[in-house]
Amino acid sequence: QVRLVESGGGLVQAGGSLRLSCAASSSIFSIDAMRWYRQVPGLQRELVCEITRSGSTVYADSVKGRFTISRDIAKNTLYLQMSSLRPEDAAVYYCNAFVLPHIYWGQGTQVTVSS
Repeated sequence: QVRLVESGGGLVQAGGSLRLSCAASSSIFSIDAMRWYRQVPGLQRELVCEITRSGSTVYADSVKGRFTISRDIAKNTLYLQMSSLRPEDAAVYYCNAFVLPHIYWGQGTQVTVSS
């Protein structure tokens, strides 16, 4: 079992930056893929970006060029660097980990963007 704890959310002005962290309870070296999702109340959870075990990354069109997913295997931590934030980026951000056949989720961290 992998426990995930997100941190780094908060209030930021539009155009600003935040870095989210997702600390895993065990090594992330062999995790098949790790993802960041976000969710606004009343809407479906949306995939933001993904990084695979090989280091390949995928981004939603809405965040390309503004967000960067990365990981520090030595620290068992996943990151999401968010820049040029927009009000529509405000949401609860969740990280998850695929350790097939299991999927693990963190509890989420709130990001608020003021216009």
